[in-house]
Amino acid sequence: MIYIFNWLLGKNDFHDAIECLVAALEAKDVYTSGHSSRVADISYDLARMLGLRGTTLANVHVAAHLHDIGKMGIPENILNKNGKLLPHEWAIIQRHPEIGYNILIRSKRLKKIAEIVLYHHERWDGKGYPFGIKMDKIPLGSRIIAVADSIDAMTSERSYRKAMTWEACMEEILVNKGIQFDPVVVEAAEKLWKVWRKRQETYETTELVNSV
Repeated sequence: MIYIFNWLLGKNDFHDAIECLVAALEAKDVYTSGHSSRVADISYDLARMLGLRGTTLANVHVAAHLHDIGKMGIPENILNKNGKLLPHEWAIIQRHPEIGYNILIRSKRLKKIAEIVLYHHERWDGKGYPFGIKMDKIPLGSRIIAVADSIDAMTSERSYRKAMTWEACMEEILVNKGIQFDPVVVEAAEKLWKVWRKRQETYETTELVNSV
């Protein structure tokens, strides 16, 4: 992780600044703790499977770490609400990609990353947000993060529901192939499924050992 930031950005202090942004978000949003890193790992795997390399690969990886940074601008009573959001609360949550874009675009170095973050909740069928664009009009990095974000969300436990099994998660992703998600990205995910499930089992074992 440190290597890829330094390779892309060139300065340790810039890497540190980005790490601070992620830490600040995780301090505000309990759910986000660990989520950004897992989404970044899954996105990196998908991007490599799809043939991305060099700066393009690094941009996707960094954008995945920062994809929820806009939630820093969402009121905590909505962000950490237990239970279903009301329509007006959901509308506020849906602003976070644009808020994240406006935060990141302040740095010229993060322009490409900001654009990926802006579109990561768009859908293949055009029913996403904030703009409702579809298919190839959505940046590839955003399409990759959309799949990675959904996978981690489904396989992570929330206050109001238990985590899905990896089998149930895969079924849900496949059902939405060509609807919510880019079909090519989903096909790449199918090839990586066993790797991710094994990785999660390793994380869970490590957490159990550390808690004893």
